[in-house]
Amino acid sequence: MREIVFDTETTGLSFSGGDRLVEIGCIEMINRVETGRTFHLYFNPDRPMPVEAFRIHGLSDAFLSDKPRFHEKVEELLEFVGDSVLVAHNASFDFGFLNGELTKLGREIISLDRMVDTVAMARQRHPGAKHSLDALCTRYGIDRSHRVLHGALLDAQLLAQVYVELTGGRQIGLTLVSEQQEVIEVAMVDADPRAAQPRPMRVFHASAAEQERHAAFVAKLTNPLWGAAASG
Repeated sequence: MREIVFDTETTGLSFSGGDRLVEIGCIEMINRVETGRTFHLYFNPDRPMPVEAFRIHGLSDAFLSDKPRFHEKVEELLEFVGDSVLVAHNASFDFGFLNGELTKLGREIISLDRMVDTVAMARQRHPGAKHSLDALCTRYGIDRSHRVLHGALLDAQLLAQVYVELTGGRQIGLTLVSEQQEVIEVAMVDADPRAAQPRPMRVFHASAAEQERHAAFVAKLTNPLWGAAASG
């Protein structure tokens, strides 16, 4: 099964309010394993970057000024995404901007049926806990020390690891999950049934030569502890 884990950076929180997409990062996974294929682009939003957004991702007007517009790269993005499931953290936000850009171009939007939201998954699996990407990385022991600012590709790479943990983690091969979400335990069977039988005790005896060497070594000891105990 092919899935795309992705993240976006924007100029703000509301596409309908005039904010735009400025970065997208995608990670390809097949059967929950990263393939190494990625898609990453910056976009010129044709509007100033608010200082609040700049503090989050560090993408300045000067940096984005020579980047392509979304419409110039939309075909490449859609070709990479294909018809795969799209996984995002707080996915309604990312889908809102992605589909907003597509709508602006008169293109068909990506169906919400293809959306997987890892925030919703985390809330179900860890009710009452913190569900930010940072918090989940800490919970699952995922190194995020290089995450100084938000970045779409970096965050997608971290999220891909979190997604694996949320869907079974490194132990995913130890259980089988049916469509009804019933967990079927996998019995562990020894390849050789004889391996479970206890071995008889082995008795070791020192040879005459070994006993002589031991006696010679002991004779060289000065004031051994057992000698003091015997004389007391």
